[in-house]
Amino acid sequence: MHAPLIIDIAGTRLTDADRARLAHPLVGGVILFTRNWRDRSQLQRLCAQIKRVRRDLLICVDHEGGRVQRFRTDGMTHLPPMRDLGRLWREAPETRPGEAALAACNAATAAGYVLGAELRACGVDFSFTPVLDLDHGRSEVIGDRAFDGDARVVTVLAQALMHGLRLAGMANCGKHFPGHGWAEADSHVDLPVDERPLEAILSEDAAPYGWLSASLDAVMPAHVLYPQVDDRPAGFSRRWLQDILRGQLGFTGAIFSDDLGMAGARRLAGRELTYTEAALAALQAGCDLVLLCNQSTQQGGVALDELIEGLARAYYEGRWVPDETAEARRRALLPATPALAWDDLMRSPRYRHALELLP
Repeated sequence: MHAPLIIDIAGTRLTDADRARLAHPLVGGVILFTRNWRDRSQLQRLCAQIKRVRRDLLICVDHEGGRVQRFRTDGMTHLPPMRDLGRLWREAPETRPGEAALAACNAATAAGYVLGAELRACGVDFSFTPVLDLDHGRSEVIGDRAFDGDARVVTVLAQALMHGLRLAGMANCGKHFPGHGWAEADSHVDLPVDERPLEAILSEDAAPYGWLSASLDAVMPAHVLYPQVDDRPAGFSRRWLQDILRGQLGFTGAIFSDDLGMAGARRLAGRELTYTEAALAALQAGCDLVLLCNQSTQQGGVALDELIEGLARAYYEGRWVPDETAEARRRALLPATPALAWDDLMRSPRYRHALELLP
C-alpha cells in the first residue's frame, strides 16, 4: 500500500493518538521538531517507540546546520550554515589553484557525515538536506542556508555533503526545486512569486538538479509560483514535477511536498484548499509523499485526522489511486545499514577527523 503521508507528533514520547495515526496504512513517516527533543536518550527512546509501531516508518527531521538544526544540546554538534562552506571555497588560502575548493568539499563531506551519523545514532532515518537554492541576496528565508550564489559551487558542495551523508548511511533530499532563492516572500506566511522565464530558471537555480540527477535520492519542491512557466506553484505542478524534473532533468527519486500547513502551500486557483485537497493536488501533480507539520499540537491533532480520513475516502471513492512505484521510492529512503551507537561514534577515527574539518 502506498503510504504517502508524513505527519508530526506532539511531544517527547508517543501518545495513544500518535500511535493510532502512525499505525494507519496511509502514513509513511513522521517529522520531528525541537519540541520532540529533550536529550539523546529520550530521542532514542522516542524513535524506538515509533519503530515499534511500524518498522517501515521513515523518521525525518529538518536538520541542515546553521539556523535550521532541530537538535543542538547534549553533545550534538552545532553544524555551520552552508554559506560558511561556500565562503571557505572562495576565501581559503591556497598555494595552487583549486586548493580552496577542494578544502571546502572536504569540509562539506565532513559536515554531511557528522550530520548523518549523529542523527542515525539517535534513531533518526532521514534529514531534508541539502539546500540547493542559490543565494541571490534576495530571500531572507534562504539566506545563509544556501552554499553560494553560483549554481556550480552549490552543486559541487552539495555533492560533497551528500557523499558524507551516504558514508553515514543516510539518504539525501535536495530542496527547494526549482529554486527559492530569487523569490523574496516567505512561503511560511505568503505565496512567493518568481517572475523569471523558464530559460533563466533552468540555466541558474534549477541547474543543480540536472547536474545531481544521478545522486539525488529525494527532492522537495518550493511553495513558489513561477507564472511564466505554470499557473500552479511548483509543488502542485505536473509541468514542473513530471515534465521538467523527471522528464527533462532525469530525476528518478522520491518527491516530497513541502509542509502543507504553510500559508503559501494551499493557495490554488485563487482559493485556499483544505489539507486533503492540497494533498490530493500534490499527489496528482507527481509528489510521492506529502508533509503536514505542526498540527498535532493544535486542537488535539484534528487536522491530521481529517487528512488521513480525507485521503482514505478519496481512495475508496476512486479519486486517488495509490502508486506502487512511489511507495518503493519511499522505502528506498530508509537506511540500509546499521547505525553506529553514540559511544562507538564518539570513538570513531572518521568522526573525530570530520569534526576537525568543520569550518
